[in-house]
Amino acid sequence: MQIEVCPNCGSSSYIKSGIVNDRQRYKCKNCKYFFSVNKIGKKIDDYYVNKALQLYLEGLTYREIERILGISHVSIMNWVKKYNIKKPSNSNYHPTYKILNSQELSNYFQNPKILSGAGVIITELGDKFMLIKWERFRE
Repeated sequence: MQIEVCPNCGSSSYIKSGIVNDRQRYKCKNCKYFFSVNKIGKKIDDYYVNKALQLYLEGLTYREIERILGISHVSIMNWVKKYNIKKPSNSNYHPTYKILNSQELSNYFQNPKILSGAGVIITELGDKFMLIKWERFRE
């Protein structure tokens, strides 16, 4: 990771000055200011960010999304906050989901009774498909 300038004075004249908390520390030759560079975290592909937010909007919990996509539920919560996502509130329905390959998905729709009184959305998950189904709460 290359530093361009000192954050204090803007000088490009600096030297290495040890390691603090597993990060390289630098000293500016002009103003004698010590600084280190922020670590760049693991970047998660935007596809997974979008997919996680989509699943959240479809009614899945953070932990369910974590199990499906393999992304920390804390990261998902942070994205929901960052993008100010509001989950629609409709307590009459609850989602259930299944992960299916293409053959299982085809077989699933062979029985027309499965879909009566429910809404369904299908989304791609790599080489598989996720089927989310909403049914009215039964009392």
